[in-house]
Amino acid sequence: MRRTKTWLLMLFIAFAVIQFIQPARNQSGQVLQTDITKVYPVPAGVRTILESACYDCHSNTTRYPWYSYIQPAGWWLVSHIREGKEELNFSDFGSYSSKRRISKLRSIESSIHDGTMPLSSYTSLHKEARLTEEEKQLVTAWAGKLRDSLAAAN
Repeated sequence: MRRTKTWLLMLFIAFAVIQFIQPARNQSGQVLQTDITKVYPVPAGVRTILESACYDCHSNTTRYPWYSYIQPAGWWLVSHIREGKEELNFSDFGSYSSKRRISKLRSIESSIHDGTMPLSSYTSLHKEARLTEEEKQLVTAWAGKLRDSLAAAN
C-alpha cells in the first residue's frame, strides 16, 4: 500500500510539473496578405465554413479550447496543428505556387467529398465543424470553380 501511495504521489508531482511546460500558441491575431480570403474571392458562406471547420488546424488563427492548457493534451494539439498547417495553411495560401494551389484545392474537394476532413476527432469535440451535405457541396463547388479558373489561367 505504501508503495502504491509513493507511485501515485510521484505521478501527481510529474503531472503538476509538466503543466508548466506550455507549448507556443498558433495565434497571429492578424489576417496576412497571403490568406486565401485576401487573394481570392471567398463567398461569405464558404468563409464561415472554413473558419469554423478548417482554420483551427489549417491557418495561423487557432481557437484553443480549455483542455489545450492541460498537458499532455496541449502538446498533442500543437503537434496536430503543426501537421495540419504543413499539409495546408489557408493563411499562407497566396504564397503557394500555382501548381500547389491547384493541388490543394483538389485535395480540399476530395477530402470533404470522402469525409476525411474535417477529422472525426475534431468534429466530435467541435459540433460547429460538422458539415451538412449542403455545406459540403458549397465548399467543394467553390473549391472546384476556383481550381478550374486557376488551371485555365495556367
